[in-house]
Amino acid sequence: MNETPQMSAVSRPAQRTVLFDFDGVLLRGDAFGEFVRAHLRRERWRQVLGLLLAVPVLPTLPFTRRWVVRMFIFATLVGLSEARYRTRATAFGATLARQPRRFHRAALTQLRRHLAAGDAVMIVTGCEETLVRSIFDELGLKGLPLLASRLKPGRLGMRVDLYNVGLNKVRSLQAAGVSPPWHVAYGDSHWDLPMLREAGEAVLVNATPKWCKKVERVLGRSVTRVHWH
Repeated sequence: MNETPQMSAVSRPAQRTVLFDFDGVLLRGDAFGEFVRAHLRRERWRQVLGLLLAVPVLPTLPFTRRWVVRMFIFATLVGLSEARYRTRATAFGATLARQPRRFHRAALTQLRRHLAAGDAVMIVTGCEETLVRSIFDELGLKGLPLLASRLKPGRLGMRVDLYNVGLNKVRSLQAAGVSPPWHVAYGDSHWDLPMLREAGEAVLVNATPKWCKKVERVLGRSVTRVHWH
């Protein structure tokens, strides 16, 4: 008997939505932080500028690193046009992707398994868009859906347009037409909690038992724990 369109639609399993954070989940460390450090070393005057700008906010360091980090990011990006930034970020990302030890191999294997199973996989990250896109292109994952932080041109150079962390991850997903709940979400830090909260299965990557218990209290349910090396 030939299968009718109605029967085919009913028998076909629904596509699952699977979300991955990037830094700390797929990559060891912080890709944009690596980019900033590399370019401060490359152009020492930027390093000096960053230090000069950071001095006034050093008293806040015991409480938060945010303003110091912002000063060094500004020093890295000041004077860069959009084209120059994209060239540098793309080249740096490609170089990083050719260093296999920088990645959690088990994480990339799991991502590819989801793709092979027909899941709708998306990267949702606080890393900058051009940089993280060049990494996935070099890894042979061109076209992988990606929601990331964005920069835009300003009077003094590139500046932050969207910092895609925390609640912004959920907002960017909804703006892209991906509404909660999603089936699976992989994260490793408190910045991922809003995304993990909306997942049918919340997966914590390389988390300590203490952190896992804290997240479970926040979410009000158990989480899946994985240790990827």
